[in-house]
Amino acid sequence: MSDDGERLVIVAKANGALLLRGPVRVVTEDGRVLYEGTARALCRCGASRERPFCDGSHHVIGFRTD
Repeated sequence: MSDDGERLVIVAKANGALLLRGPVRVVTEDGRVLYEGTARALCRCGASRERPFCDGSHHVIGFRTD
């Protein structure tokens, strides 16, 4: 929960990305901030050229979560 009480919501899209909504801050292990904002999609298929972020590659490779 952020300082203003807003919560982060994570939605696992069927056959797609993890959608992050709310206060989002993605930080590398060494502390470098990759993203700070209110919405972002994270890759689950491993094929994104923008990892850890989704670039839609799951459509191309036919990624399935079921």
